[in-house]
Amino acid sequence: MFSVYRGMPKEATYLICAAILPSVAYGMFYTDISYFLTAVQGVSYELMGVAITLMGVSTFVASIFLGIAADVYGRKKMLIAGNILASLILAVFALTTDPTLLLVAAILEGVSEAAVLASSSALLADKAENEKRNSAFSMYGFVQSIAFGLGSIVIPGMAVFEVFGFTKKESHILLYVVIALFSLASTLIMLKVSESKRLKKHSTGITSLLPRKSKAVLSKYVFAGAIIAFGAGMVVPLMTAWFSLRYGVSDIISGPVLGISSILIGAGTLVAPPLAKRLGIVKAIVVTQTASMVFMFATPLAPDFALASFVYSIRALLMNMASPLQQSMIMGLVAEDERGAASGLSGALWRLPNALSTFIGAWLMGLGLLAEPFFVAGLFYIVSIALFWGFFRKTRMPEEQPR
Repeated sequence: MFSVYRGMPKEATYLICAAILPSVAYGMFYTDISYFLTAVQGVSYELMGVAITLMGVSTFVASIFLGIAADVYGRKKMLIAGNILASLILAVFALTTDPTLLLVAAILEGVSEAAVLASSSALLADKAENEKRNSAFSMYGFVQSIAFGLGSIVIPGMAVFEVFGFTKKESHILLYVVIALFSLASTLIMLKVSESKRLKKHSTGITSLLPRKSKAVLSKYVFAGAIIAFGAGMVVPLMTAWFSLRYGVSDIISGPVLGISSILIGAGTLVAPPLAKRLGIVKAIVVTQTASMVFMFATPLAPDFALASFVYSIRALLMNMASPLQQSMIMGLVAEDERGAASGLSGALWRLPNALSTFIGAWLMGLGLLAEPFFVAGLFYIVSIALFWGFFRKTRMPEEQPR
C-alpha cells in the first residue's frame, strides 16, 4: 500500500520536512487561541471572535494578490516571507492584551497565512510532478496533521515553566514564544528548495495575471469549498472554548485530545492515495466526507467529554483524510503557471466564509446555544459535498488517464 511513497523527489521532501515546525506552531495556536485569549488573557468572547474573523478576512484579501505575486516573483520567496511573519506574529499574540494590537496582529497573521497558502501547494506540485503529486500532497498532509497534533499536545508543556515558579499566564506566554522560535528556524530548510521555473512573465495588466485558463474548473472548486468552509468555521476553530463551556474542561485537557485527533487525521491521509487509486480521486473524497456527517451531528449530543471527544475525532478523521487529495486534484487540473494564483484564490475563498462563520459560532456559544453550531455546520457540509460530486464526478486526472 505504501509503495506509492517511494522515490519522492528530493526538493518535495525538503518542503515536507520544512512544514513540520510551522505546523506545530499552527497546531498550538489554532487549538488554544480561543481559550488562551478568553480564559488566560481575559479577553471577551466577542473580541476573540472578531480577532479570529479578522485573520480570515485578511487571509481572503491578501491571498488573491499574494497568489498572483507568487506566480510572478517567486513561490519560494513568498513561502519564506510568510513563515517568518507567521512566527513573529505568534509571539505578538502572547505578549499583548491591547485590543488594537491584537486586531493588528490578527490582520498580519492572515497575511502570513495567505503567503504560505498561495505558495506551498503550488511549489509542492511543481517539485513532485504528476506521477508523485498525490503521494507528495498526502505525505505533506500527514506531516502537517501529525505536527499540528503535536502542537496541541504540547499545550500542557507550560507546566514545566510553572515548576520554576512562573504563573499560568507567564507559562502560556513562554510556551508561545518558544514555539514561535522553533517555527522561525524551519526557514533554513526552505532555503534548500530551488525557485519554481514555472512562473508567469511580468505583465502590465492585472487581468492577464489572473488564472484565466483555469477559471472554469477553479470556480467550481472554490464554490463548493466556500460552502464547506462556512460550516467548518462555526465549530472547528472554537473547540477548546466549546469543550470548556459544555463540559468545564480546560485547554490542558482538551488541547491534547484535539492533538490526538490531528494525529489520527495524519494517519488517515497515508491511506488516501491508495484509496484514490482504487476508487478514483473524486469518489475517494466524497465517500470519506459523507461518512463523517454522522459523527458531526452526534458530537454535541454526547453526554460527557470522553464520548464527545471520541466522536469528534472520528468526524475529523473522515472529513479531513482526503483533504490532501483535494489540494492535489486542483493543482493537477489548473495550468502550471497559474498554480500560485489558483492556490491563493482557493485559499482566499475558503478562509473568508470560514472566518465569518467563526464569529457566528462564537456568538451562539456565548449565548449558551452549544448544539446549534454543529447542526447548522453539518447542513452546509452536506450541500458542499453534493455540489462537489455534481461538479467533478466525471473528472479524470492526468495520472488517471489510460496510457
